[in-house]
Amino acid sequence: MIQDKTPPVIEFRSAALTYPGPPPVPALLPCDLTVRRGEYVTIVGPSGSGKSTFLNIAGLLDTPTDGTYLLDGIDTTRIKDKERTILRGSRIGFVFQAFHLLAHRSASENVELAMIYQRVPRSQRRARARTALLRVGLGHRLDALPTRLSGGERQRVAIARALVTDPSLLLCDEPTGNLDTATAESVLELLDQLHGDGATIVAITHDPQVAARGQRTVSIRDGRLTDTLAEQVTA
Repeated sequence: MIQDKTPPVIEFRSAALTYPGPPPVPALLPCDLTVRRGEYVTIVGPSGSGKSTFLNIAGLLDTPTDGTYLLDGIDTTRIKDKERTILRGSRIGFVFQAFHLLAHRSASENVELAMIYQRVPRSQRRARARTALLRVGLGHRLDALPTRLSGGERQRVAIARALVTDPSLLLCDEPTGNLDTATAESVLELLDQLHGDGATIVAITHDPQVAARGQRTVSIRDGRLTDTLAEQVTA
């Protein structure tokens, strides 16, 4: 049997983060976690459990104070801030609960903004944005302003913006938190489709129905991470 030598997309090795005091506050206790390419993992936990800290580390917004975080095999704890910014822009696509779209920019222009930091030529941005919007079912809304879009459509624009750079990781923070039940289901079906196409997805959620869509669920409570699948395997 041939082993897959591709490095995991996410690999935490005793990664932890303590905010300086006084007194120091341990937000995430030392933990190990591996997310392989093509996996769909959901992260759950109560408010204040450490989910946001996990998101900030995984998204290269914070650096672990202990341990190591490898993204696509790259030790992110050993690179400079400028390199981290470039790595974040090229390897991670973010989808937030609040959409974070510019109201005075069209759907296509909002998606194009994600390519500026990658220095994609202006002549290519429009075509790539259109392809991304087609992928999420919004080919007919290229020129619409966010104020003219429904909540579900705005989240689809946000997903298209996250996908347009062809990231290694789609990192979703409460992706259905601002949506009604029917609209949330359509967005979850889109994420299922993207996962079926090979996307690596990590979704942070408080909603059990959202958590159930993943292949496995990781729980965080009081800064302690528990990988449900790993527990089942070792039990």
